[in-house]
Amino acid sequence: MNVLGTHVLLELRECDPQLLDDLAGIRQALLSAATEVGAHVVGESFHQFTPQGVTGILSIAESHISIHTWPEFGYAAADIFTCGDQTMPERAAASIVAALRCRDPEITQIRRGLDGARVGELQPAHALS
Repeated sequence: MNVLGTHVLLELRECDPQLLDDLAGIRQALLSAATEVGAHVVGESFHQFTPQGVTGILSIAESHISIHTWPEFGYAAADIFTCGDQTMPERAAASIVAALRCRDPEITQIRRGLDGARVGELQPAHALS
């Protein structure tokens, strides 16, 4: 497989509910994770829900880091997708787990890309229409 990136999915159970409802804290946790792995932030969007919960995404040059929280369940779903081999999404995941004081993380890593046999079959976008 021609690996183009790594996608890390985080199921974060038994997190600190107060941390999960803190927009500024969630934002800082994601920014810190990006900084720790040398990712380049190019944009961001965060939202505080009523009565509780936060959603947020960092657009990084390498792809994205995102999160959605459910403080009432002590749960967050996050993902980190990085292209290339310069950043280490596993380290970013560990940073987020620690920042949320998660006691029961489940982390799944998926290699994203193309089967080497199919790389030659790609066509420019204009040829597909």
